[in-house]
Amino acid sequence: MRERVPAAGDLLVASVLLDDGVFNQSVVLVLDSDGDGALGVILNEISQTPLESVLPDWVPAVSGPKFLFHGGPVSPNGAICLASVADRSEEPPGWRPMFDSIGLLHLDTPIEIVAGAYRDLRIFAGYAGWSSGQLEDEITRGMWHVVPSVYSDVFSDHPLDLWRTTLRRQPDEVALFSTWTEDPELN
Repeated sequence: MRERVPAAGDLLVASVLLDDGVFNQSVVLVLDSDGDGALGVILNEISQTPLESVLPDWVPAVSGPKFLFHGGPVSPNGAICLASVADRSEEPPGWRPMFDSIGLLHLDTPIEIVAGAYRDLRIFAGYAGWSSGQLEDEITRGMWHVVPSVYSDVFSDHPLDLWRTTLRRQPDEVALFSTWTEDPELN
């Protein structure tokens, strides 16, 4: 697979070479990537903190599964909310577009304004971040596959299956890694 520079809306899919204990089998949605570095959120890891214990008013607004997601190891006490507007011609208060119909929603937005304005919404505790050149180096070393995202990746009903699902749909030999087993000797 040809290396590509990640951009907002792309996915970083952990390769089988990445076994650092932090990003094993992670799928990261890139939110920003430029010369200063990159940041994103892990889409397929659920937080051990229940959403209702930190943002109880937001539980009815989030898409299923109704969990707080672990967005990454940086700033784990902070939260990032991804939301997809219900009407693409509108830009509701507190929402900042990122790519397609997906953007960031400020969690100080009154919940009354949020209800009905969004097709999907998901909240992440923390984020993944890379300094200038760090992510590019990891990609060059084969630690990440950079692939385009689809809407259902961001708001998947089955986020824990996302690593295999994302790999499986790739058009080349990368798809073979979707059958990877943790212990190849068990094959």
